[in-house]
Amino acid sequence: MPAAIPSPGADSLEIGSLELRAYGLMIALGVVAAAWLFTRRFTQRGHSQELASSITAWAVIAGLIGARAYHVVTDWKTYEGNWGETWQIWEGGLGIPGAVMVAALVVWAYARRRGIPLSGIADSAAPALPLGQAIGRWGNWFNQELYGRPTDVPWALEIDPEHRRFQYLDRETFHPTFLYECIWNLALVGVLLWVAKRFTLKPGRLFGLYVLGYSLGRLWIEFIRVDFASELAGVRVNIWVMLALIIGSAAYCFGVVAARAMWILSRKLARR
Repeated sequence: MPAAIPSPGADSLEIGSLELRAYGLMIALGVVAAAWLFTRRFTQRGHSQELASSITAWAVIAGLIGARAYHVVTDWKTYEGNWGETWQIWEGGLGIPGAVMVAALVVWAYARRRGIPLSGIADSAAPALPLGQAIGRWGNWFNQELYGRPTDVPWALEIDPEHRRFQYLDRETFHPTFLYECIWNLALVGVLLWVAKRFTLKPGRLFGLYVLGYSLGRLWIEFIRVDFASELAGVRVNIWVMLALIIGSAAYCFGVVAARAMWILSRKLARR
């Protein structure tokens, strides 16, 4: 058997008599890291730490609700007849686009009530979000879920038989898409921090670059994932969502010409 990344033998960590679900722990660590970076950047803009903590609390609550709702809506067939499982978050199933969209809506309402420019909050959060996402993706490693197509590359991921889809029971190693997304997001953090330091952007544009960068990475990863997902016109729903986000964020950041170029690219990708 070729060299491969092993999957963990358990999806929980035991500390004395306390048992922690690894998926939830990684999500929590991601939230802490994202909150730290957001608070640091937001206070550098002259705002108080108390205000940053309040915004973070609202964003986290709204993000968790939005993430689970997005996952259930886009993969509703998984829960058909078992609707009681829709809120078992510890089993996995959080959609990042839903988390960002619902959190943004709630934070917008909060900022409007407090008279705070939303752009300042969004740009402070831009590099913090992919940092949290990079850490949270390791929860998928513990759950042995959301992996890619079978492969024999040296960095392939071992998946236990009980976690493989039936058509891949004879294959042992797969693309570690959790790792791909983690690396992509960490690189995106670095790019966004560099851009923020090197250039003077219009308010809100850094967040637009985050959306564009994340969506581009998530798009190619979606093309190699083999987990069950709802489809629209024979294409995974998440692919359509990413294409829409790419076009919208490109138009916001760079104008109509960039949006048209992204639209042409998206049509070519959709035909594959």
